[in-house]
Order: sequence, then C-alpha cells, then structure tokens
Amino acid sequence: MIQRRCFLTGCAATLALPSLARAAQEPFDIQPQYVWTRREFDMALEPGQILIVPSRFYLYLVTDKRKAIRYGVAVGKEGLEFRGTAVVQVKKEWPTWRPTPEMIKRDPRTYRKFVDNDYVQPGGPGNPLGARALYLFQDGRDTGVRIHGTIAPETIGTAGSNGCFRMINEHVMDLYTRVPVGTPVTVL
Repeated sequence: MIQRRCFLTGCAATLALPSLARAAQEPFDIQPQYVWTRREFDMALEPGQILIVPSRFYLYLVTDKRKAIRYGVAVGKEGLEFRGTAVVQVKKEWPTWRPTPEMIKRDPRTYRKFVDNDYVQPGGPGNPLGARALYLFQDGRDTGVRIHGTIAPETIGTAGSNGCFRMINEHVMDLYTRVPVGTPVTVL
C-alpha cells in the first residue's frame, strides 16, 4: 500500500517536471563582463595595444586591424579613476601587495594590518591582486595603477576598485600571456 507522503511527493515531482525541463532548455544568461570574447573593433588602434573603456567596464586587447579580444573589468571608484595613456612596464605572477598610503588613510580599519609597519602581503590565492598583475607606468614612473586579477570577481562590471582595473583571474592570466612589457595602454 502506498503511503500518503510518497503519493504527495510523487505528485509534486510530476508537477515540477515540466518547469525543470523548460529551465534545462533555456540558455544560461551570464553578464557579458564575465565572458571574454573576440569582437569587431571600431577604433583605429594598432594590434598589441590595450584600450580600456571604464564607462562600459571593458578592456580590449587589439589583435588585428579592427579586431580585439574584450574582457570585463572593474574600474576605480568615483574620484579614484585613472584616465590617459600608460605602458605596461612590469608583469608579475602571483604579485605581492601592500595598499598605498592613500588607501590606508582613507580606510584605516580595512587596512589595519598595514598601519604603522612595512608588512607586504605575499602573493597567493588570498592576495587582492589575484593571479597576475600588469604594472602601468607613465614617463618611466610607476602610476600605482595595475591591471590585475581579483579575489572579488563579483566586482567585475562595477566601479569598485581603488583605481586599478580588476579582472577575473582566468582572464588576466590569458591577457598576461598575450601582452609583452612595453604594451601601450589607453584609458578613455
């Protein structure tokens, strides 16, 4: 004899089956900032250059005339935006990190372990710079701005950084392999 509980559970599963089948057929709609893709490109930049469009939260690596790979990025918070041109002067795998004095001053509670000392966080999975970092320089001087990975991928597509350009670790690792030292970077 069938028990009432089994009967009700079976009925509920039968009723849910059509909606589960529909869900399995519908494509997963991921936000474009999380997917890198090859794109047609309207700007006349030379292959090998990087263009960052903060208002759209995208970084473009120009691959051919009028073609680019597009990656999603997080950009600087209001008042901390970087604009202009720079050059990738240094590249590091699993970089070390220390917040700038300005970051510590703006938010001493967040960065309390860095106050009044010279502590530098070692590279690794818990480091805010993520798996790779490209260091941007202007006229031979470090701007303090990086294109780097992140331990906060949910910030991609937002103005959530202290001025750097964050990328998903897998994306920055791909970019890192494609970009040599000396690559020009333009930020609109």
